[in-house]
Amino acid sequence: MIIPATPATVIAAMPTDNSKTDAFLEQLLATNPQYFDSTLAHRKDWNVQIIYTQIDRGINGMPSLKHFYFNVNPADYFYPASVVKFPVSLLALQKLNELKEKGIDKNTTMITEAATSSQTAVYNDATTADGRPTIAHYIKKIMMASDNDAFNRLYEFLGQEYINAELHKKGYNDVQILHRLQIALPEEENRQTNPIRFLDAGNNVLYEQPAQVNKTQYTLRNDSLGKGYYQGENLVNGAMDFSKKNRVSLEDFHSILISLVFPQKVAANQRFNLSADDRVFLLKYMSQLPTESTYPPYSSDTARHWPKGGKYLLLGAEKGAFPPQLRIFNKTGGAYGHLLDVAYIVDYEKGMEFFLSAVIYCNSDGILNDDKYDYKTIGLPFMKNLGQVIYNYEIQRTKKYLPDFSDIKFNYDKP
Repeated sequence: MIIPATPATVIAAMPTDNSKTDAFLEQLLATNPQYFDSTLAHRKDWNVQIIYTQIDRGINGMPSLKHFYFNVNPADYFYPASVVKFPVSLLALQKLNELKEKGIDKNTTMITEAATSSQTAVYNDATTADGRPTIAHYIKKIMMASDNDAFNRLYEFLGQEYINAELHKKGYNDVQILHRLQIALPEEENRQTNPIRFLDAGNNVLYEQPAQVNKTQYTLRNDSLGKGYYQGENLVNGAMDFSKKNRVSLEDFHSILISLVFPQKVAANQRFNLSADDRVFLLKYMSQLPTESTYPPYSSDTARHWPKGGKYLLLGAEKGAFPPQLRIFNKTGGAYGHLLDVAYIVDYEKGMEFFLSAVIYCNSDGILNDDKYDYKTIGLPFMKNLGQVIYNYEIQRTKKYLPDFSDIKFNYDKP
């Protein structure tokens, strides 16, 4: 039986059409024309947006942040792809903390049932050591390999209403996370989420959450992309409607990452209700490479599981060994011609750290769903070059006090 949520209407403010570009960041790109002449020329049609945050430490180690923007405009829609998995992972841990009196945590067995014909159940997980599905393991799979099914299970645990209401409470007012990933479902079916049960070691039910349906009506949008799109085998002329698809601005993603790395640098209402262990857990698996994972076991045979896979900024599509002094705490995404990376990058040897987030639309023919995107020729080279230019700038930048990285140096699952 599906238990409906209380009907409500959210009139969230639509993002203001207000582009921000700092002369410093524009000049930094302009001084590297071999990398960015096309980026500067096509900033609008490629919807290139960049946020770079410098970090300076005080004598007590407290960070001071200075933000720089290039062509950042929350009104310019881009499809946020798999980066939506990042805030949803934080919310999953937050909700567990709200339910801790039930005796459950991220390592408790979570059984997903099906309440409708479009929903699927989960009773075990072959990629865990003991076959048990858990929130912790879903988050590992999201952070290391961007697993779509793992995201969908967190979406179903949280429910559409909780996800959006909690992000709006934290000041991310124009966020709309409205659907599962990889599975094409109608709007109403994405409003419905599965029954969930948490079990103890003896298979006794610790907490049971009934199926839910979100009745909240969100602000209508006019987001669209492209000049045509394929619907099955048929080419449809005209822009593709994205008004019912996920929407999160680059600034919101960037701020959410800062709230995880430096919770003291955001307002109290913007912080997620995470324990110290939750924060360490997230940072570990955001930075752990797929080839360093025992469970899930990942092969290095596919691009996503290369040692450098999923680290677009600084590394692009490079293969090979990962530089041991570097760690990138990030979440990437790619879909409908968009590439995104939201990252906190550190060099342990040089005492260097910075935040860098970027998105670029790589679809020169303007047609969606044709699998002819310019990821390899435009998107990944842009990401790699942007990361390297900022990294090289940071190496030269004078810092009075160097950071102590001891709390984010992890022993990963395997060397």
